[in-house]
Amino acid sequence: MNRSMAATATAVMLLVAPVTPAHASGSGHDGPVGIGVIGEQLHVREVRATLDGRKPGAQARISLWQHGDWRRWVTGWKHTKSVHAGGRTFQVAKWRINKRFPHNSQLCAAFAHEPDRLACAKIHK
Repeated sequence: MNRSMAATATAVMLLVAPVTPAHASGSGHDGPVGIGVIGEQLHVREVRATLDGRKPGAQARISLWQHGDWRRWVTGWKHTKSVHAGGRTFQVAKWRINKRFPHNSQLCAAFAHEPDRLACAKIHK
């Protein structure tokens, strides 16, 4: 495997591969919409929202859900950036959160262009 192929494979894994669902780290997908959460225990450091196969300019935001009910928006709308990896194009938005969330709550990614899709990751000890 040459260097560019290895770099592409690594980029794809970082963007869309499931993160081990231990502690605050996790991921989820709903069709073309994805979410990745990075953190320890109940503390979330970073959240990434991904959209597969969309043109640049998509907008994403993150919400908090508890017991199946919407609680609040964690972030505002953010424009995505295009990332090309593995012969595919993804739209990615990243946020540095650095906050604690309740046990068994969910962070969910929503895109303005995909209103019927909501990808969520559970936050748990």
